[in-house]
Amino acid sequence: MEGMLSRRRFAASLAATLTFRLSAQSADKPNLVIFLSDDHGLLDSEIYGSKAVRTPNMRRLAAEGMVFNKAFVASPSCAPSRAALLTGLYPARNGAEPNHTRPKADLKKLPAYLKELGYETAAFGKVSHYRYTPDYGFDHWGHDTFHDPEAIPAALAFLEKRDSTKPLCLFVGSNWPHVPWPENSEPFLPENATLPVKSVDTPETRVSRARYYAAVAKMDEELGRVYDLAQKKFGRNMVFLHTSDHGAQWPFGKWNLYDTGIRTPFVAVWPGVVKEGTRSDAMIQWIDILPTLVELGGGKAPTGIDGRSFVPVLRGKTKTHRTEIFTTHSGDGNYNVYPIRSVRTGQWKYIRNLHPEFQHTTHTNRDSGRDGIVYWRSWEKAAETDEKARAIVQAFRQRPAEELYDLEKDPDELKNLAGDPKHAKTLESLRRQLDGWLQATADTQKVYGDPLPVGAEATLIRRP
Repeated sequence: MEGMLSRRRFAASLAATLTFRLSAQSADKPNLVIFLSDDHGLLDSEIYGSKAVRTPNMRRLAAEGMVFNKAFVASPSCAPSRAALLTGLYPARNGAEPNHTRPKADLKKLPAYLKELGYETAAFGKVSHYRYTPDYGFDHWGHDTFHDPEAIPAALAFLEKRDSTKPLCLFVGSNWPHVPWPENSEPFLPENATLPVKSVDTPETRVSRARYYAAVAKMDEELGRVYDLAQKKFGRNMVFLHTSDHGAQWPFGKWNLYDTGIRTPFVAVWPGVVKEGTRSDAMIQWIDILPTLVELGGGKAPTGIDGRSFVPVLRGKTKTHRTEIFTTHSGDGNYNVYPIRSVRTGQWKYIRNLHPEFQHTTHTNRDSGRDGIVYWRSWEKAAETDEKARAIVQAFRQRPAEELYDLEKDPDELKNLAGDPKHAKTLESLRRQLDGWLQATADTQKVYGDPLPVGAEATLIRRP
C-alpha cells in the first residue's frame, strides 16, 4: 500500500511539474493578434501621408510600434493574397491563382504550425475568403460571409469571454473598405477628396472617393476596438499586426501590379521589443507573415516555403529583408481576365503583361451591381472631349507587353521606360530575374476565364 501511495505521489508531482513547465512555456509565448483590412490602399491613411482621410487608430498603432514603408502582398486580389499569407507560398505554388479559389487541400497551413507550438487559433470575419475559413483548420472561426456585420462583434465577444492558459493566435478580418461603400460619406466631403494620380476628376469621382474614405474610417474604428480589447486581455504579452490584403478597388489599384495594387499598409506592435514610433524600409511580403508568426511562437521558420521570417527586423537586428518582390495576378472571373507578373527592387519595377492583346477590365467598368459604374461612366464621357481623360481611360484598358519604371524618380509609375535604350541593361536583368522566378515557382501562366480582346466593347456583366 505504501509503495502504491509513493507511486501516486510521484505521478502527481510529475504531473504538477509538467503542468508548471507547460504554463511557463505558454507564458513565454506572446499572444498573436492580426487585424486584416480589405481593399485598403497604403496612401489612404494618415500614417502614410494622407490629409484627406482620418485614421486615428492606425496613428495610435504607429506611435506604439513599427510602420513598414515597403510591405507588399503576393497578389492584388482577395483570395490569392490571403491564401499566400496562410500557406507562405506564392499563388502558383499553393494553387490559389485567380480570385475566389482555394489553395491545395494537402498543404500545411498556418493554424497547423501554430497548434504544434501549443497555440489556440481563431479567425473571425474575412480572413481567408468568403466561407473558406474552415478549410484552413482554425480551432474557432465564424462570420466569414460577405460584409457580415456580426464579424467584429463576434471576435470581440470571443476574446472577452475567453479563459485559457494557452497562447492565442487571433485573426480578425474587417470587410472595410471593400465595396459597397457607405452611402453617406460624412464627415468626408467630395470637394476635399484627394484623387489618385491616374484618376479623372469628375463630380461622380469625388463622391465615390468620399464614400471610400468613410469606409476606411469604419475599418479604423473596428481596428481600435480590437486593439483596445487585445491590450486589456493580454497586456504587454502580445504581438499585434495590422495590414491590408491589397490596394483599393480603384482603377490601377486592386487587380493591378502597380504599387497602388500590391503595396500595403503594415504596422507591428510588440511591447518591450519593437521600438515605439519607428519606421522600417525593409521590404517584406505577405508570404513572410507565416514564418514570422511561427518564429514569434517559439518555432523554427518552416523550410520548403517561399516566405522568410522578418523577426530580426522587428527586433532591430537588421534594417533589410528582401531585395526583390515578385508579384502575380491571374484574374477575377470574367470581369478581369488579365494575367500579369512583376518583379520590384528598391528602385525598379518590371511588369510583364502576358497577353497585351487582351483588354484590361475589372468590376469597375463591367459590374452593374457594385460601386464604380457611375464614376467610370463619367470618365468615359470626359474622355470624349478631354485629352488627359482619354489617355487615362486608354491606359486602363490597354497595356503594353512590358512596363519598366524608375520608382525613385517616378513613384506613381507614369513613365514607361521599357522602350528606352538607356535602360536596356536594366530591362534585360529584370527580365531574367522574372524568368527565373517563373521557373522556380512552376508558373504555367494559365489564362483563367474568357478574355475580352482589345477594341471590343466592355459590356456589363450582371450579377444574378
